[in-house]
Amino acid sequence: MLSSSDFASASWELIVRVDHPNEEEPKEVTLRVSGDLHVGGLMLKLVEQINVAQDWSDFALWWEQKHCWLLKTHWTLDKCGVQADAKLLFTPQHKMLRLRLPNAKTVRLRVSFSAVVFKAVSDICKILNIRRSEELSLLKPSGDYFKKKKKKDKSNREPIIEDILNLEGSPTTSGPPVSPGLYSKTMTPMYDPISGTPASSTMTWFSDSPLTEQNCSILAFSQPPQSPEALADMYQPRSLVDKARLNAGWLDSSRSLMEQGIQEDEQLLLRFKYYTFFDLNPKYDAVRINQLYEQARWAILLEEIDCTEEEMLIFAALQYHISKLSLSADTQDFANESEVDEVEAALSNLEVTLEGGKADNALEDITDIPKLADHLKLFRPKKLILKAFKQYWFIFKDTSIAYFKNKELEQGEPVEKLNLRGCEVVPDVNVAGRKFGIKLLIPVADGMNEVYLRCDHENQYAQWMAACILASKGKTMADSSYQPEVLNILSFLRMKNRNSASQVASTSETMEMNPESFVSPRCAKKHKSKQLAARILEAHQNVAQMPLVEAKLRFIQAWQSLPEFGLTYYLVRFKGSKKDDILGVSYNRLIRIDAATGIPMTTWRFTNMKQWNVNWEIRQVAIEFDQNVSIAFTCLSADCKIVHEYIGGYIFLSTRSKDQNETLDEDLFHKLTGGQE
Repeated sequence: MLSSSDFASASWELIVRVDHPNEEEPKEVTLRVSGDLHVGGLMLKLVEQINVAQDWSDFALWWEQKHCWLLKTHWTLDKCGVQADAKLLFTPQHKMLRLRLPNAKTVRLRVSFSAVVFKAVSDICKILNIRRSEELSLLKPSGDYFKKKKKKDKSNREPIIEDILNLEGSPTTSGPPVSPGLYSKTMTPMYDPISGTPASSTMTWFSDSPLTEQNCSILAFSQPPQSPEALADMYQPRSLVDKARLNAGWLDSSRSLMEQGIQEDEQLLLRFKYYTFFDLNPKYDAVRINQLYEQARWAILLEEIDCTEEEMLIFAALQYHISKLSLSADTQDFANESEVDEVEAALSNLEVTLEGGKADNALEDITDIPKLADHLKLFRPKKLILKAFKQYWFIFKDTSIAYFKNKELEQGEPVEKLNLRGCEVVPDVNVAGRKFGIKLLIPVADGMNEVYLRCDHENQYAQWMAACILASKGKTMADSSYQPEVLNILSFLRMKNRNSASQVASTSETMEMNPESFVSPRCAKKHKSKQLAARILEAHQNVAQMPLVEAKLRFIQAWQSLPEFGLTYYLVRFKGSKKDDILGVSYNRLIRIDAATGIPMTTWRFTNMKQWNVNWEIRQVAIEFDQNVSIAFTCLSADCKIVHEYIGGYIFLSTRSKDQNETLDEDLFHKLTGGQE
């Protein structure tokens, strides 16, 4: 016979709280357990003692003090370190979460609180039918984020409740999702590539999905423009330091929502975090393209990214065009559209995919090393000297520019040779004023050298600008992306080119436009409403014939061509420095920026990076580059893990290729972003 003391040493009482969906307060259940009982056995014992007939398969144990899930069901309590004082909660792994999308719509759906955020976002994107989920993540905004936007709605809260799109019947599971929305890996087009509407033939395959045709349209079509009053209420002039604070809320992709203190039914932002948009295809990506367009639109309207007034009018014209087309698209009857033969659709898609450049000059392209040679004007800013451009003969070859006093001297020694690898390229253009300039910030040992080039006309500018952009990434004009880059720059310039011969817009169109809805509040204050409407309609003439999806893609391209595009800011203190600086993280480089003036001081390219790690004790990120260059900094505006994950995330995204069939190496992502050796 065992004595009572022997029995007590072998087993002990454990109190587990059970989170019943129908009861407000969790119910406590006391169990007698021993250290060699495994977690799965504990859960079985618990369910038997509760004795309620229901599906318990989604339930798991959450350890409150240690802030972790006990998901390894074969581990014993001793191995987990669970003792009698452990506070365990038996709770569902999937809980409701409200997500504010880039188009300001809120969706409410069931999300895994036990899977790491990287996996949870992947499941969310499958439900919402957004491909390439690795480009998105969840952002927890500061406490007053949602309050600011609801200032005007204190008296009538109803519209906010109605704005929630409830996808409650869509559990994301640990296996393949039960409801994949319209997400498909087949080559069958999911959307009309011109209007962005769901292809009716594919809609019927997914009739069990919560993402019905109506819901899909809500996500794939842009929302009506905000009123100028609402825009003014949301707008806040932000310094670089303010922008840096906004980026502190990104969740850690390697930990679960529950581990990061996210509560059930909490509201988070789903945003594109990494600015490398891989394989945008109108046939599969109507929702992705629309949400991307909306994120870009809000960045422009709220001046989260700087642009010139001329560019602001282009963005306004495209927004006006898209809102007009979206309204007419809503009223169309898609059922009458002729069905496209699937084989024909696949062939045309293949044709578009293969249509790179013309094959006629393929051999010449391989054997010839492309170069540019022309007269350009150059200026180097010096203190107390007015801008005086001087003409030289320039030759652009590989990734370098050499310039000579005149064409006859090109065989001799150049005045100077500029290596553009790793430089910053900034457009300095005013189409109306016939000014086509390129500003180059070339990295040198003690900072950046500033050089201005001036071109004579659009074509010359497009060729030299495209060559500079490629050279900054270490690519030459032989790269296949050179010609598309030239065409992209030219198309953007033509959109800026105000057509003086265009028809004058009718007064009624000017009246119903509400132009202040399409520009930032600061820009709206500078102009009278009528004058602003006339200028937007004038710019609209250049884009008036564009189909809906093409207009959105053009908006995204124009956003990508802005100098500040893709930069995420953090406030840091570099090792050995006595003042705080701003660190800009982009898809291919890090930039050290003076916090007071906003001027870039140094650029480091990821291609030159040898290794990076985190010293968790002093929370310092250390990076080593080629040529014995090393930097180290502590993060002041956010946790250093967030910055580390950004750098590793961009390097992970650069490894993607089209032949991967959309499967991702999740282990590699965590290895590159986790911060462990």
